Amino acid sequence: MKQWDIFSYAFRQGDHPAIILSPDEIAENPDIEEVNVLFAATRRPITHPPKRHEVMLDESDGLDWKTAVRCHQFVLVRKADLRNPRGAVSQGRRREIARKIVEVFRLPIA
Repeated sequence: MKQWDIFSYAFRQGDHPAIILSPDEIAENPDIEEVNVLFAATRRPITHPPKRHEVMLDESDGLDWKTAVRCHQFVLVRKADLRNPRGAVSQGRRREIARKIVEVFRLPIA
C-alpha cells in the first residue's frame, strides 16, 4: 500500500474508491493501522463539470468510469478495511489533487 494507490472502501454512502493520501512511510508501516484517504464517487454519465472541490479521475487511473475525487475532506480509515486494489492516481492528476487541496484549504505555499 502506497500513497496515491486506489482501493475500494465501504464508506457511509456505500462502496466507493478511496485514494490513499498518507505518505508511504505511514501507508507501508505495518505498525500503523490507519491511513488518510480521499473519497471518490463515480459519475455516469458526466452531466456537469466537477464541483469546486473535486478533481476527476478516469480509466488512466485504474478506474472503470469517470470518478470525482472530493478534495475538501480527508477520511481516516483502517488499512484492513481497504480492499480490491484499483490502480494508482496518474502523475498529472496527483499534482492536480495537491493543487486542489491547497486551494480548498487556502494553504499558503512557499
